[in-house]
Amino acid sequence: MSKTINVGLIGFGGAGRVFHAPVISSVEGLKLYKVFETKKENINILKSKYKDVLLASELEDIFNDENIELVVIAVPNKAHFDLASRALNSGKNVLVEKPFTVTSKEADELIRLSKEKNKILTVHQNRRWDSDFRTVKKIINNNLLGDLVEYEVHYDRFRNYFKQNSWREESIEGSGILYDLGAHLIDQAQYLFGTPKKIFADIRIQRQGGKTNDNFEVILDYSGLKVTLKAGMLVRGKIPHFMLLGTKGTFIKYGMDPQEEDLKIGIMPKDKVDFGKEIEENWGEINTEINGSHVVGKIESEAGDYRQLYRNVYLSILGEEELIVTPQQARNTIKIIEIAEESNKEKAWIQFN
Repeated sequence: MSKTINVGLIGFGGAGRVFHAPVISSVEGLKLYKVFETKKENINILKSKYKDVLLASELEDIFNDENIELVVIAVPNKAHFDLASRALNSGKNVLVEKPFTVTSKEADELIRLSKEKNKILTVHQNRRWDSDFRTVKKIINNNLLGDLVEYEVHYDRFRNYFKQNSWREESIEGSGILYDLGAHLIDQAQYLFGTPKKIFADIRIQRQGGKTNDNFEVILDYSGLKVTLKAGMLVRGKIPHFMLLGTKGTFIKYGMDPQEEDLKIGIMPKDKVDFGKEIEENWGEINTEINGSHVVGKIESEAGDYRQLYRNVYLSILGEEELIVTPQQARNTIKIIEIAEESNKEKAWIQFN
């Protein structure tokens, strides 16, 4: 790459340590330059793994550093708006961890501010680059199932206890599974199909003693297409991750993209040749009609690659590409979450507007 862009990372907790630092460090043209973090255990990990990265003792050390062109925000959701505003007002390009903001009103204000400052603003919707989702997108784009009538996706976990000191499981702004995992599923659906006509949602607390939602079912109506998005914390056995039904056939996929697990155990994307490649056991099964022939079998999953999001951000800052994850799309994801919460309260379908 012709230019190096220095990145200032705010937050080196789970998101910053697992999803941002190793990916930034694996993208040519980007340099993890300075990190702001306050927890001693996280600082120790930072110093051991990224010896050349500077440690910021104050947030202003990020905002006021003229060497930094891109600020990445990886902190609890309720702080996204304030920190993104400060970064934009400091003349930085900004990438915010998902979900974009807690409210669509906050998102609208950040979009306005980014235009005023003429700076790139995007959101870390990295799961557009999951291996299975890229495969699903290819199947839809190639019309392998005919006219799609149902698209159902699950993002489930099994944890029948609560994590200690986890803000995601407290009753605070932006907590709960709908803002966490729901933001991914809604973004993927919007990327494939655009904004829905109307929305219906059932949102629950299933674990006894829970303080915020840990289960949801959100249905997006696209006229002839029904999109069902589900997630829960009490799913122990295997159920399909993706189920697509069309006028010519079906596609069913078990298992999750491998990138998160590799990143969690410390594998750097640049150090693994087949990073993001699924094992054959997890490939999805298709049963359809192609050119008059009945076809049944496995479809090799496309390779996933979270680096592509950051490569796009890099080239967008240079003015060589348009943003793939636009702030308006990220804003619409928050709006859909708001409507889902309203639908759950009213027990009714609500129009997207």
